[in-house]
Amino acid sequence: MTDFVDATLGSRLQPVGVARLAGAAAGLLLLQACATDQPPKPAVSKGPAVVTEEFRTSDFTWSQAPGKGRIEGQLTFRGGGKPYSCAGAGVVLTPETPWTRRRMTILYASPRRAALPATEVRGRTPPGRSADYSAFVKRAACDASGRFAFNGLPDGAWYAITVAKPSPPGVGADMAIMRRVEIRGGKTVQLSL
Repeated sequence: MTDFVDATLGSRLQPVGVARLAGAAAGLLLLQACATDQPPKPAVSKGPAVVTEEFRTSDFTWSQAPGKGRIEGQLTFRGGGKPYSCAGAGVVLTPETPWTRRRMTILYASPRRAALPATEVRGRTPPGRSADYSAFVKRAACDASGRFAFNGLPDGAWYAITVAKPSPPGVGADMAIMRRVEIRGGKTVQLSL
């Protein structure tokens, strides 16, 4: 330990060979080559409910391409130990873009998944909805057992959203359920809301 401390402080300097210096210099050059000039990503603000990302139709175009992906989903949400149903209700599938990610964060306080009272979510509706937005949303219906499916999807990230009702009716609040899902390699994804 004393040798380490002394060597670190420089009291026992040993002559260093040219080959060692060249090796160290080469290592530094290699590390410098790996450095990036890109600035760090900004932190996500938890400030006021303002959509800061601009709506751009071009961000959504990937979602219109034909694909082989499929989502097979089912509502499994239970609130207070009681089952919920989406039978006969719609499920929407929205492509993930910077604009929709920020929108989900405002509406659901998360860009990943949430189950919140529908009245709470409606009360947080952010400004800036574009008429063009609905053209990129895909829709499916829940069957009597709460199952739904989306076919022909291109690879990418999506938000699946539905409003679930307590079963039997009147024993709880309607719940807005959102979950991010990602399709890769044209595969089928099993999704539980």
